[in-house]
Amino acid sequence: MKPLPSVPSAGCAASLELVAAPLVRAALLEDIGRGGDVTTDAIVEPERRARARIVARRGGILAGLEFAAIAFRLLDERVEIVRRVEEGDRFDAGATVAEIEGRARAILTGERTALNLLGRLCGIATATRTLVDLVAGTSARIADTRKTTPGLRPLERYAVWRGGGANHRFGLDDGVLIKDNHLALASSIHAAVAAARARVGHMVKIEIEVDTLEQLREAMLEPIDAVLLDNMTPAQLADAVAIVAGRVVTEASGGVTKENVVEIAASGVNVISVGWLTHSAPALDLSLEIDAKLVN
Repeated sequence: MKPLPSVPSAGCAASLELVAAPLVRAALLEDIGRGGDVTTDAIVEPERRARARIVARRGGILAGLEFAAIAFRLLDERVEIVRRVEEGDRFDAGATVAEIEGRARAILTGERTALNLLGRLCGIATATRTLVDLVAGTSARIADTRKTTPGLRPLERYAVWRGGGANHRFGLDDGVLIKDNHLALASSIHAAVAAARARVGHMVKIEIEVDTLEQLREAMLEPIDAVLLDNMTPAQLADAVAIVAGRVVTEASGGVTKENVVEIAASGVNVISVGWLTHSAPALDLSLEIDAKLVN
């Protein structure tokens, strides 16, 4: 396998590396503080080299190794990282997902920042894949929401994608989602949709959140692209899908769990959005282990 490139490669991960670099830099500064890594700097000679492995303590889906590698390269651009698992692939407990070689100080000082980020993204990808596998064979896709960690949204969304999920609107500026609080301040669904349609361009989609089938029937009279069916039971979702009859995208949201996602998918909805994928998915446990020390 080839070492990870030190410059961005083509594709989604490449552009995200540019986004990730300042985030990782800030995390390193938070950890290093004003005095640097006083433990490592006291014990390890500046030119001492080491080999290490990133090892999974439990199985999961790999996501974000390129971003984690930034922590080491910001400390020493000559650190070499060789992946042993591809992005989006499954690995078992005990697997080596990457090998690292370079100055020992950079490896030890960047260890926690790299593992924190990698564990977070692998955890999201793993949780996503679990739901994706459960609804396989249905028409439903698993999607994320805007319930992300502040500052980490691009990377967490990447992890959902690597887990086989779909990405919802990225932020408030790239799609219209008329929610219950918007409707509370508007005179009607018609007025809210008309105001949004008059404001946005032809490339921007409009989705409206509904809580009842009565609201859904009203919303379907408007020029919308999708409906968010909020906290409906599987039976209500099936009725909603029948009402929509394929005219717009149907999205189920609220109260989705591993236990009920199959029943929700069986209703025929197109999308199941799940907030806990990015706000509560447990981080995957990974460790960094020094294999052998090299002396120049």
